[in-house]
Amino acid sequence: MHSTINRAQNVFGFFTTVCFVVAAIIAASDYASPRTPKATLTVKDVQVVRGRPHYYSTKKEEYANIRFSLSADLSTLFTWNTKQLFVWVSASWPDPNAENKTALVNEAVIWDSIITSPSADHLSNIGPAAKKKLIRSAKGKSVDPSRGKLELKNQKPKYQITSPKGIVANTENVVLKLHYNVQPWVGPLTWTPQIEFLKWKKVKGGVSKAFNLPAIKAKEDKKKATPKANGGATGGKKVA
Repeated sequence: MHSTINRAQNVFGFFTTVCFVVAAIIAASDYASPRTPKATLTVKDVQVVRGRPHYYSTKKEEYANIRFSLSADLSTLFTWNTKQLFVWVSASWPDPNAENKTALVNEAVIWDSIITSPSADHLSNIGPAAKKKLIRSAKGKSVDPSRGKLELKNQKPKYQITSPKGIVANTENVVLKLHYNVQPWVGPLTWTPQIEFLKWKKVKGGVSKAFNLPAIKAKEDKKKATPKANGGATGGKKVA
C-alpha cells in the first residue's frame, strides 16, 4: 500500500496537471477570438515651450505639448479572459544624424490609460466614488465591449516631449501612433501586432499624418514707441 505522503503527492500532481491543462486551454481560446481594432488619430495643436517640463527639473529646456483627437474602437480586444487593456499614444520621429533618415528611432509617450474589464473593476486605481459607479455600471456583465470605444476631442497630453539635448524645436516628420497591451487573466501579455496572425489583425489606422514641431516663438517687444510731438521733429509750438 502507498503511504499517506505518496497519496498526497499523487493527488497534488494530478491537481496541478489539471490546472495547467485548463489554463492552457483558456489562454489558447484567445487566439480563436478575432481582434480587429481600428482608430483615427489626428493632431490638433502643437506648441514648443522653453522652461521646466517637470517640477523636479533643475534647468530650463525645450519641451513640446501636443493636443490630439482620438476615435478608436478596441472592443474586439475584450473577451471573457481579458483583465485589463493598457492604451497609449506615442510620438515618433527620425534622427536627422542617422544614415537612415526615415527610420523612426525616437519615441516618447504623450498619453496613456488603463481600461479594466468588469471582472477587474475592483483593481481600478480611481477614487472610491468613481469605482463604485464603474462597478455599478457593469453589474451582471462578464464582458463590456463598450469600454473599448474611445472618443477623445482635443485631448491634452499627460506627458511632454523632451530631448537629452534639451532641444526639440524644428523637429521634422513627427507622427503619433496608437499602441495597446492586452493583459489577460491567464496567458501571455500581447502587444500591438506588427503582422497579422490568424484572426488577429493589425490596427486599422491609428497613425497620424506627419507634422513638424514648430520653433519657439520670439518674445514680442513690449516697449511702446515714443509718440512724436506735435509740430514735427523740431519741437512744439512757440510761446509768445
